Amino acid sequence: MDIRRTVLLMIFSFSLLMLWNNWQIHQGKAPLFGAPPASTTAKGSADARATANGGIPAAVTSASDPTAATSAVVPGLTAAAPAQSETVTVKTDVLKITFDLQGAQLVRADLLAFPATDDKDTPFVLLERGAGRTYVVQSGLTGAPAGTQYPTHLSSFTMISETKEISGDTLVVKFASESAGVRLIKTYTLHRGQYVIDVAHQIENTTAQAVTPSVYLQITRDGVDPNQSAAPSFLSGPANFLGAAVYSEQDKFQKVTFTEIEKHKASYIKQTDNGWFGMIQHYFVTAWIPPQGKSRNYEMTELEKNIYAIRSIEPVGAIAANSNQTINSKLWVGPQDQSELEKVAPGLDLVVDYGLLAIIAKPVFSLMTWLYTLLGNWGWTIIALTCLIKAAFYPLSAASYRSMAKMKQVSPRLAALKEKFGDDRQKLNAAMMEMYRTEKINPLGGCLPIVIQIPVFISLYYVLGSSVELRGAPWILWVHDLAVRDPYFILPAIMMGTMFLQMKLNPTPPDPMQAKVMMFMPLVFGGMMFFFPSGLVLYWCVNNILSIAQQWYITQKMAKLALTPHR
Repeated sequence: MDIRRTVLLMIFSFSLLMLWNNWQIHQGKAPLFGAPPASTTAKGSADARATANGGIPAAVTSASDPTAATSAVVPGLTAAAPAQSETVTVKTDVLKITFDLQGAQLVRADLLAFPATDDKDTPFVLLERGAGRTYVVQSGLTGAPAGTQYPTHLSSFTMISETKEISGDTLVVKFASESAGVRLIKTYTLHRGQYVIDVAHQIENTTAQAVTPSVYLQITRDGVDPNQSAAPSFLSGPANFLGAAVYSEQDKFQKVTFTEIEKHKASYIKQTDNGWFGMIQHYFVTAWIPPQGKSRNYEMTELEKNIYAIRSIEPVGAIAANSNQTINSKLWVGPQDQSELEKVAPGLDLVVDYGLLAIIAKPVFSLMTWLYTLLGNWGWTIIALTCLIKAAFYPLSAASYRSMAKMKQVSPRLAALKEKFGDDRQKLNAAMMEMYRTEKINPLGGCLPIVIQIPVFISLYYVLGSSVELRGAPWILWVHDLAVRDPYFILPAIMMGTMFLQMKLNPTPPDPMQAKVMMFMPLVFGGMMFFFPSGLVLYWCVNNILSIAQQWYITQKMAKLALTPHR
């Protein structure tokens, strides 16, 4: 099949994607390409925010009813940090975590192995609380009798451990707070080389009667996309979701945009005894994994303008006087590392969402990962993957190029037929079909390879744009990050050159106007590739070079066969 069909198929597929993307936005759903625009954070006084959040957390149900206690009011963190807040920072080899002693909440997380987008010498900051930024992790107790409250993420805590930097395989950090006769000890166990944190909530009843608290786990963040760029959203990268997510065995992976939360249109499982919940952004995720097998409720809410929270509320049951109970959970604060996420909880690796093409994208990523273990460089891995894909499609591509070579051989005869029949389209088409039958040419015979390769191309587009393994991964010389566009546009220029060369190998369109239009297509697609990840453009360049070599070989072979006298 010639380049014209390739171009038309790509334009048609791209148009369908754009139409579907606009329809998704019109329906208030997440767009296919990039996150929806976030609203501007509303700023107000600290007193006003405290009033809006109900001030100190208070249960609205009787503590004697453990089931009803799950409906307790759990206010969110205010957008600004308290003026007198005191923080504690701890460090492992991959994480630098800052806790606020108000609530023993995580208010900052530096990922030491990942450089910041705009400064390669500083670590990437995932969690943060400051001017214009709110992304924190919280937890506490609710369900206290009316007029009292248990320790929450707004209560004052004291650090009761001493070590602040990992020296062995683990770092244990403990905080304690007591209120209404209930003492809460939060224990965070960080592990060397890992982004999963074991979190224990030890609840001690120091009163003379039983208590029935509930544990809530919460993630609060603003709706600002940290990956906003000046490029159009459909050119800046694949569908990098920003929002909340819940996973359960019943309803599997459910994503919810901040717009859906704001408009009260969020659809997700409300009660379950398994799974996890979290906040997702491009390349990174923060997720709570509550105890499995214990019933909990899920809630998503807009705490104030552009500040959203997702939480689980789990009844602990009755804790007898002078006794205690511990609730163990896990917390992931880190990259979307599929292999590691899969080990932490079922379905957690689904935060790397390849959409409808996951059935193709996941095997492609697995193959890339295996190749990387052999080659040690993601650029050479992409080149090796391209060669393997080209080899797999060789029989189909060969059939396409043979059909193209035959079309090129009969192109003078096609021009003669057009001149003979002029504007009589009916006779011209009949003569062309007769010639195709005589020469055993199928004009559509080359379509199948392209139809099959388009899903592979789109899948690779998602893999290269969504896999954190490629973030900051260099190739050679000027390509320092395969997940972003080529800084000097060298690869897009090479791609345009290879497209021009491919067109020279194809039959010249009989229509002069069509020929001129086709000459501009490499410029159009090359211009689009200026915004695509350089890893994807590298794949396309190598694919074009291999296609040119294969097409030239088959064309030369067909030409020799045509000159060889038949015996």
